[in-house]
Amino acid sequence: MNNTSVEYDGVVAICRQLYINKMKDYGSAWRILRLPSLTDQIFIKAQRIRSLQENDVRKVDEDETGEFIGIINYSIMALIQLDKGIAVQPDIDVEEATKLYDEKIQLTKSLMEAKNHDYGEAWRDMRVSSLTDLILQKLLRVKQIEDNKGKTLVSEGIDANYQDMINYAIFALIHMGFVQ
Repeated sequence: MNNTSVEYDGVVAICRQLYINKMKDYGSAWRILRLPSLTDQIFIKAQRIRSLQENDVRKVDEDETGEFIGIINYSIMALIQLDKGIAVQPDIDVEEATKLYDEKIQLTKSLMEAKNHDYGEAWRDMRVSSLTDLILQKLLRVKQIEDNKGKTLVSEGIDANYQDMINYAIFALIHMGFVQ
């Protein structure tokens, strides 16, 4: 578990730096996105990963790494949107956006540690393709919850699904040797 924590933090550090750099380039323009728009962005990235995993021929010379990073960062943006609501105009600076990122990733890591304890790091025996499929399944669940106006009868909420997607994407990047 100690190794998982270190590897997890290594992946997050790279994703976080990209998030900060994009905040410096674009500001918080993403704050105007409604949750279904963020969900669709994540869905596109997950579909592309699956396509890359299934197709022998690639017309764009890229691997899944950037898409998994996108899933992580867009999911964190979605968690922030759940708390702060949707803005009409960009309304937070790099410092506040980074603070919010750190809060969301810390909660998500705590969830991972609890589940890792209970499941005995079962993800280490999974394939990256299975993690991709689980992300897609979570996305379909989120879309259904969004279509139900956020109401569920017995299921976890949207936030838990975004957190699971973050954790699955981090696990995939660890499997791929993204961070040593």
